[in-house]
Amino acid sequence: MFHAVVAIKQVPDTTNIRIDPETGNLVRAGVPAILNPYDAHALAAAVEWKGKLGGKVTVISMGPPSFKASIGESIELGADRGILISARQFSGADTLATSYVLAKAIEKINSEDPVDVIFFGKQAIDGDTAQVGPGVSVRLGIPVITYCSKINQIDCEEKTIVVQRNAEIKTELIRATLPVVLTCEKEIAKVPFASLPNLVKALRYEPEIWGYEEPLELDREKVGTKGSPTIVYKTATPEQPVAGELLDCEILGVAQVVKTVLAKDKFSVLIESAVGGK
Repeated sequence: MFHAVVAIKQVPDTTNIRIDPETGNLVRAGVPAILNPYDAHALAAAVEWKGKLGGKVTVISMGPPSFKASIGESIELGADRGILISARQFSGADTLATSYVLAKAIEKINSEDPVDVIFFGKQAIDGDTAQVGPGVSVRLGIPVITYCSKINQIDCEEKTIVVQRNAEIKTELIRATLPVVLTCEKEIAKVPFASLPNLVKALRYEPEIWGYEEPLELDREKVGTKGSPTIVYKTATPEQPVAGELLDCEILGVAQVVKTVLAKDKFSVLIESAVGGK
C-alpha cells in the first residue's frame, strides 16, 4: 500500500508581508494566511497517486496553533491524517532547524507505517529558500529529486519511481528508489475542488498535536533559534534604480560616445545605435 507524507506550510499572503525590524522575523499577527501554493499542488499529486495505488496520505506541518487551518484544508483536499508539530521552543527556526524537526517527525511516522514518498512544494512563497525538502532528505539519508513537474510511475513492489524534472534548458527523466523526497512544481498536479465528504470530514477533524517533548526525541540545541545559524542582520526596501544617461550615436558620433562612456566612473549609460536601436 502506498503511503505518502506531505510537508506543508501556512504562509502569509505575499501581498501583506511585513517584517519585524528588531527581530527580522515575519509578522504573522493580523496578516491573512494561506496554504503555501506549491505545497497544495504537491498534496494534490500525493492524493492523485493514492487514488491510483490505494493507501493513505499523511500531512505534517511545523508552526503555531493557527496552522490547524491549513491542516484542515489538506483534509478537504484528500489527506487522511494531519499532524501539527507545535511548541514555543520551535519559534524562530530557520531552514536548518526546521528540516531537523520535520526529519525527526518523518522518522517517527515511518517507524509506525513505512513511508514511500515524501512530498514538498518547490519552495515556500514567504522565504523562497527551497532548502527544507533537500535538508530533510540529507538528514534521512534518502534520495531527493527537486523541481519535479510530473510523476510518470510509482511501483511500490519494486520500490521505484520515475519522474520528470525541470532543468534550466531541458526536462530530465529520473528513476529513483523508494523512499524518496520530491520537491514539486505547480504543474505536477492540479489542485481539485474539495468533495462534499471531505468537506464534512474536515469540519470534524482535529489534527494530532506533537509537542517538543512528546512523541519526538529532540536535541534542544538543534531547534528554534538555538538550532538556527541563520541570522537576519538587517531588512530594508531596495533602492529604486536610477535611469542612466542616454547618448545617441547618430547625433554625437561613435567616437564621442565611446569617449564619454570611458570617462564615466560607472557605466550607467544606455547607448542607442543609429541603426534600428541595435
